[in-house]
Amino acid sequence: MLTVRLLHTSDWHLGKRLHGVELLDHQAEFIDWLVEVVRIEGVDAVIVAGDLYDRSNPPVAAIEVFDTAVARLAGTGVPLIMISGNHDSGTRVGTHADLLHAVGVHMRTDPARIDQPVMLSDAEGAVAIYGLPYLDPIATRSVLETDAASHTAVLTAAMSRVHADLATRPGTRSVVVAHAFIAGGSTSDSERDVTVGGAPSVPVSIFSNVDYTALGHLHGPQTMEGTVRYSGSPLAYSFSEAGHTKSVSLIDLDASGDVTITEIPTPVPRPLTVISGTLEDVLANPAHTAIEDHWVSVTLTDPLLPPGPMAQLRNRFPHALHLSHQPERTTEATEATRAERIEGLHDRDVVMNFFVDQALREPDENEVAIIDEALDATRPGGSEH
Repeated sequence: MLTVRLLHTSDWHLGKRLHGVELLDHQAEFIDWLVEVVRIEGVDAVIVAGDLYDRSNPPVAAIEVFDTAVARLAGTGVPLIMISGNHDSGTRVGTHADLLHAVGVHMRTDPARIDQPVMLSDAEGAVAIYGLPYLDPIATRSVLETDAASHTAVLTAAMSRVHADLATRPGTRSVVVAHAFIAGGSTSDSERDVTVGGAPSVPVSIFSNVDYTALGHLHGPQTMEGTVRYSGSPLAYSFSEAGHTKSVSLIDLDASGDVTITEIPTPVPRPLTVISGTLEDVLANPAHTAIEDHWVSVTLTDPLLPPGPMAQLRNRFPHALHLSHQPERTTEATEATRAERIEGLHDRDVVMNFFVDQALREPDENEVAIIDEALDATRPGGSEH
């Protein structure tokens, strides 16, 4: 049976850095790979479901990568449908929308054009692809004529317009491209909170009665229900994504509107790994040999943070990017807060309490002398023990 084949990707976040590390070269490599996938897989259209850039005013280098990506994808002769996400400036991204339309690049950034689909066709009939950019509830409620400034209200209004247009196209298969947070979705640390006027998430039922919904915003590939799907980001953008298998989604839409989804894993420039333990164990553990060239996040559990830990870690893990300290506690926590326990105490007693909390022991004679000397230095006119 003949099918229309779509390639669904999203959340490129061009210009994004990982703990200060520039990722633009890796993002450009993903574009090279993506263009080849479009050619090899015989794709009929490419969908990019928002967050093209990492911020609304992207650096010039990111714009150059985006320009090259659009030109190369357009050069395949395959229609390209892109929407703006919550990280993008819809106005900037959509500046040359009419000009790009002439070469088969369809930028959907204007909420007033939600009911104007990109039309594809095959021997079995027509396919309508509707682009719903990220809809900020406050900014778009008047355009969409909703009573409430909420994500659910504006997306419901948008989908009402989609269904009204579909009703004029009997027998047409339908695809919606949207950038939103669906209730129950698995989140990552690198996704920007979209909370406005209450709950940030919307029910998956909003996208009912269309054949496929291509979502952007969440970075982990996941199917929410039926054929409502996040393709996920092509690269990991935080250590919370270390366990993700990044991919693009190949969507085959047959004559009856049935959908087959195939995940194609994206290239991994450098894996992300999270480890924990005392500094001594992390540096000596032979099990970590396989991850020495990874981007690494380390949580140290030493009772006291050792001096210069990152420099020591990078002797073994040259690409260590993130360090946190979470000492293991053996004492029972009390119900009283620190503020309650130190209320009314002299400065010296406060410091002694803090020392015991951190070191899990009383200070020795030399440490007491250092504490007293430091306190004396802060008090004009002498000490108060």
